[in-house]
Amino acid sequence: MNKNILAALALGCVALAGAGSASAQNLDRVPFQLDWIPTGEHAAYYSGWQRGAFREQGIELNMTRGYGSGDTVAKVAAGTAPFGVADISAVFAARQRQNTPVRSVMAIYTHSPHSMFVLRSSGITSLAQLAGRRIGITPGNSHRLYFPEVARRVGIDPNSVTWVNTDASAMAALLIGRRLDAAPFFAIHHYYQNKAAQRAGQEIVAFPFVETGFAIYATTIVAADSVIERNPDLVRRFLRAVQNSFTWARDNVSEACRLHVQRNPEVEHDDCMGSHRAVIGYVFTDHARETGLGRFQADRLRFTWEQVSKSLELTPTWDYAQAVDQRFVP
Repeated sequence: MNKNILAALALGCVALAGAGSASAQNLDRVPFQLDWIPTGEHAAYYSGWQRGAFREQGIELNMTRGYGSGDTVAKVAAGTAPFGVADISAVFAARQRQNTPVRSVMAIYTHSPHSMFVLRSSGITSLAQLAGRRIGITPGNSHRLYFPEVARRVGIDPNSVTWVNTDASAMAALLIGRRLDAAPFFAIHHYYQNKAAQRAGQEIVAFPFVETGFAIYATTIVAADSVIERNPDLVRRFLRAVQNSFTWARDNVSEACRLHVQRNPEVEHDDCMGSHRAVIGYVFTDHARETGLGRFQADRLRFTWEQVSKSLELTPTWDYAQAVDQRFVP
């Protein structure tokens, strides 16, 4: 081959290598704070991270496990991470009480997965049959805070149930051992909890609160006010990557969980698929199709605030709209 051609090729390779290096250097390095341990509930984020959905938007992602929505909101406010996953109730409470500079910028769960788990062998076939029953609970659990409204909707006295304080880690075992009549769980956790029940010869049935018409926003993407104000383009690109991640993970459930388990080997593949499929049912809903993926609808947002403010004893006249900013949802 001609020496001049070889020289040109060599220079081209050097230029390409330099461009690739510069491209990598130009990526925005973005910590992302989750709301809890990385179960299959988070498969869309992890598979998006693995397959480069964030890098396509110029973002080098680094995810960290969470310790609850309240902790995530606090860390985003403190600058530990510009974005996080948190329930909108935690954003409302922090912003109204302490003027915490964090907002929900994208809806993930268009209705909450709050539910009651019972054993099929208990004979309980509806939420209305919980009157007079023993229900497990943990301190500050939002299921108990929302239960009065759900009880009203099914026509029972919310004071007719007996709440049994217990440790969260023991809740499922107490239910399976028939020491509780019902236990509050997110419906997205039904698959692996029921798998444990089946090993004991039982079956768990879930009664989601949403089936009573109790439809409130829940999990959201949150961002710090400082990021929204100083780098709106980053917010827009980040949310575009999140949308892409969820859409791809919806259509590639098994592969999404394979990628998730690569990063989190403690999660079993079938458990991931069970949780992930449930999550997709809370993201891609009729409500999302009408409103737009990731967007908040005014009436449901108002109802969410009414229920959250009542349950957490927040000032009902506070302007809750300041806790939400959906300008950057693609």
